[in-house]
Amino acid sequence: MARILAIDFGRRRTGLAVTDTLQIAANPLTTIPTHTLEQFLLDYISREPVETIVIGEPRQNNGAPSESMRYLQPVLNRLRKILPHEIRIELYDERFTSVIAHQAMLDGGMKKSDRQDKARVDTIAATIILTDYLNSINHNQ
Repeated sequence: MARILAIDFGRRRTGLAVTDTLQIAANPLTTIPTHTLEQFLLDYISREPVETIVIGEPRQNNGAPSESMRYLQPVLNRLRKILPHEIRIELYDERFTSVIAHQAMLDGGMKKSDRQDKARVDTIAATIILTDYLNSINHNQ
């Protein structure tokens, strides 16, 4: 099997998480500057088998697309052009992932200075997106 990679897209930073090859567990990968996302993904998939890329879909509380979608859409279009066609790109609702990430850091006893590290929050948010996605596909099987 190949990995599933999750993206918590931000205008400045992007958090990434990835599954193991059996697609059982979601693990934090890294946080990168957003302008390097395309090259990072091309480099990563040249080394690791990736079957699906799950991108957090920014939505408002009422479910409507959020303002952030206008920044994500051009990136989505470019990824669909540059990535191999056999890699699926799926959007997955990311509402509340940053809030959940902060709560997970609190619950884990993380120091305040570590909780203020936005790169860490982005990576944890990507891991939450991926965990939720895995749970949703496992419930549908």
